Amino acid sequence: MVFSDPRLKALDQLYAVYDQFTGNRNVACQKFCADCCTCNVTLTGLEAARITAGLDENTKQAIRWKLTNLLARPRFIPKITINRLADICAQGGEPPEEVVDPAWGACPLLENKSCPIYDVRPFGCRCMTSFQKCSDTGAADIDDFSLTVNHVFLQVIEHMDKNGYFGNISDMLADVLSGGAVASKTRSGSHHSPRLIPNSPLNTLLIPPGHREKIQPILAALRTIQI
Repeated sequence: MVFSDPRLKALDQLYAVYDQFTGNRNVACQKFCADCCTCNVTLTGLEAARITAGLDENTKQAIRWKLTNLLARPRFIPKITINRLADICAQGGEPPEEVVDPAWGACPLLENKSCPIYDVRPFGCRCMTSFQKCSDTGAADIDDFSLTVNHVFLQVIEHMDKNGYFGNISDMLADVLSGGAVASKTRSGSHHSPRLIPNSPLNTLLIPPGHREKIQPILAALRTIQI
């Protein structure tokens, strides 16, 4: 697929780097395993644009219809982005409390526990894996280093879209499918859902001291991407 926005190509390259370094893990996640597929997934406007770029018009229309009927339901509405959180932590500040509840329900896009946008799913879905079935343990089982890697990729993705927006997948897709602010490259002069918040540039990577050496090959691979 040829993209008019070079950031979309860069995003695909970033996904490929992630798959290269994490694809050999023995995770329990399988097709039709949707325990982690809640309505609380977040993403950047860039990722929303990548999703819609990979969908045909019938699928887009189906998503529009679903979201129109579901936007009144409770879901996670983030107060800060991952890069803003990193800045607050680096300055010794206290981040705001976020309210999220898995009981709010499943992702509105799911169809019989199958994801219709799986091939173009956002990073928040790609990185949510578990070494044991979540239905057996009640929560995802993931090691600390994988969490660090996930945070780094989330930070880089946000930086790629630093002039854009961040929010819940329902709000973000509803906005981009209606031609709102997240469909553009900049925030200047464009309307957007009040539930979306501005992205921030990457100033500080959230990497614990014990992981800094181990993550160097991944950082080197990320530096090869033209962002």
